[in-house]
Amino acid sequence: MNILMVTNTFTPHVGGVANSVARFTKELRRTGHRVLVVAPEYEGGGRQEEDVVRVPALQRFNGSDFAVPVPLTLKVSAALRDFQPQVVHSHHPYLLGDMALRAGAARGVPVVFTYHTMYEEYTHYVPVDFPQMKRFVIDLATGYCNLCDTVVAPSESMANILVGRGVTAPVVVIPTGVDLGVFEGADGSVFRDEAGIPEGAFLVGHVGRLAPEKNMSFLADAVAGFLEVRPDSRFLLVGEGTSRAEILACFDRRGLSDRIHCSGVLQGRGLASAYRAMDVFAFASLTETQGMVLTEAMAAGVPVVALDGPGAREVVRDGENGRLVRRPDEDSFRDALRWVEERTPGERRRLSEGAAATAREYSIARSAEKLVSVYRGLVAARYVSREIDASPWTSARKRIGKELEILRNIARAAGEAVLSEPDGKDT
Repeated sequence: MNILMVTNTFTPHVGGVANSVARFTKELRRTGHRVLVVAPEYEGGGRQEEDVVRVPALQRFNGSDFAVPVPLTLKVSAALRDFQPQVVHSHHPYLLGDMALRAGAARGVPVVFTYHTMYEEYTHYVPVDFPQMKRFVIDLATGYCNLCDTVVAPSESMANILVGRGVTAPVVVIPTGVDLGVFEGADGSVFRDEAGIPEGAFLVGHVGRLAPEKNMSFLADAVAGFLEVRPDSRFLLVGEGTSRAEILACFDRRGLSDRIHCSGVLQGRGLASAYRAMDVFAFASLTETQGMVLTEAMAAGVPVVALDGPGAREVVRDGENGRLVRRPDEDSFRDALRWVEERTPGERRRLSEGAAATAREYSIARSAEKLVSVYRGLVAARYVSREIDASPWTSARKRIGKELEILRNIARAAGEAVLSEPDGKDT
């Protein structure tokens, strides 16, 4: 199949959406499909990329590590004419996401949308953030879902949230799978040695973008509290972001600066080796739609301690592959970390085996196979119902109709936000 992926974030940006698109793209190509990616330019780019169309973008939007694309329709249109997509897969409900809807309408092909992100939790990156903005973002994304043929939810929790918000388009659950092959041969001992982490230290680890919406303040306080009563323990932090200084300051205040190890952003085998070095993976975010880093940790055989939230509750099986912390308080989180540390070698081995078994259920091969099945079903249904008239007028009418739907969705979301009170309740 010819599959068009449209995304506002892609490599070399490091983040959940970019990783998901890259991972699916790689697996789909490996299994014989052709994938064209439309994505923004990033600093340090410029290298030759096969079947990737880059559009200009505003770099480091509002102090974040995101690039905001400015679509160039002529450039994209020329690429699409040559590519002839059979299905369009959008990964954002705005900016290039609107272009994905237009591309699908103009060519009479189905549009799939993956709801990767709890967008309302990111409004602090917008210069004017207020409660009505969250309502606007939720309604805009919900309306966008209903302009698509199918919505992919990365977890059951997210699927339930979408239906509850009024999504009427078909919703299917397909998590972003983990590339199990990356973990073959990864060496945690070598990583520890190079990072200066004692071989016998109990290592708590975390991987991800270090940002406020990831609940990093809670995580730093909880892990630091655990380290204070466990003198032989260390903390490994993999990633970068605006919360890094806050995390380091927390450890410095407690006199623990020499027991936190920051590796920056890692990818590929280096990241896999970092996971292998950990004894437990700590995760406190409550704004996720899925648990990508959780399944990655489990692929390395590392048990997970996570707060009970969307994505985590589907992956973490309490007592089998880690601990799911039901109460969102630091004492409960520290107790869960302590529980893992106090397991006997045999009990830890069983936790590791349980984690690895869960990761196999979430392999990228399985997820990509499910996604292709969705694509094929939509293409077959669209072929059966396709109008006989394939004239330029029909194509133009579809484009105009989709444009009006996009505008109506924006207007409807804006109207609902204006009519809502500051506390988010309807008037």
